[in-house]
Amino acid sequence: MENTAPQRTDTRIGQPLTLAPDVACVQLSIVNVYLVGEPLAGDRSWVLVDAGLATSEPAILRAAEERFGPGSRPSAIVLTHGHFDHVGSLRRLAERWDVPVYAHSLEMPYLTGRSDYPPPDPTVGGGAIAVLGSRTFPRHGINLGPRVRPLPADGSVPGMPGWLWIHTPGHTAGHVSLFREEDRLLIAGDAFVTTRQESVYAVMTRKQEVWRPPAYFTTDWVAAKQSVQELAALQPNIAATGHGIPMTGQEMLRQLAALARDFDRVAVPPRGRYVRQPALTDEHGVVSVPPPARDPMRLLLAAGAAAALGTMLFRGRSRGRGRRREDRTTDRF
Repeated sequence: MENTAPQRTDTRIGQPLTLAPDVACVQLSIVNVYLVGEPLAGDRSWVLVDAGLATSEPAILRAAEERFGPGSRPSAIVLTHGHFDHVGSLRRLAERWDVPVYAHSLEMPYLTGRSDYPPPDPTVGGGAIAVLGSRTFPRHGINLGPRVRPLPADGSVPGMPGWLWIHTPGHTAGHVSLFREEDRLLIAGDAFVTTRQESVYAVMTRKQEVWRPPAYFTTDWVAAKQSVQELAALQPNIAATGHGIPMTGQEMLRQLAALARDFDRVAVPPRGRYVRQPALTDEHGVVSVPPPARDPMRLLLAAGAAAALGTMLFRGRSRGRGRRREDRTTDRF
């Protein structure tokens, strides 16, 4: 297959971006999904990688029909991992299409209802999404029942001949990336991303930059570093990530090599719940998590809530005194 770079003529949200003749990135509001298969391949001849947010189903259906034909269904859905922004539309799509879902065995607890993910860490900094947004991000698992299956132990990817899955833990214990040697195309999931996902400004401007996995949900920084180093060693031609516009070329390789080399200095947060001690998980889910890090923002939020409550109570008492004065005045007449 010829070496094809991403065609950046149109990077609008919801507009598929061609990465290779048989690979397209569907750019959603804050996350990407991937369609793997030849255009107009027909029913059961393509694969969806990840499933976006709970609101992503219409955009995914529209992109799939435009690329593969009306009513065309995938042969499988493959997950890089099971966080809420990668499985939001998964259950509905899997039932609609009646397809199996594949993920790493260590993701199974979160896809079969046995466990929730470790809590996010809002103390890692890096921007408003980390500090404020991550406090409300869901971490609950979902239950796909028998529809979800472990990826084959031989490293092959169902429905994607020529591709291999690579275990890249750190962001989650069962995170995987997908790689095709033929054209060195890498679907990295959230092992690293191409925008500073913790920053609202970076997400809105969509500036391309090789960056660490989203810090607020990364629960093992030692494993995350090893995963980035393993992916950098592959020397990918195209880096297609879960967040940010895919990147290609020598500048991408330079930035990825720098991230791998300087990970401890530029990627690991200076403080945070999982910085010195990872969450411990196994095939059943979460075993233990370290205690929360000191969170000044939580104190500020609590103080703000207390102040707001005090204001409400004060206004309530003031209105009550006002009503009593009005009642006494009315009695005199």
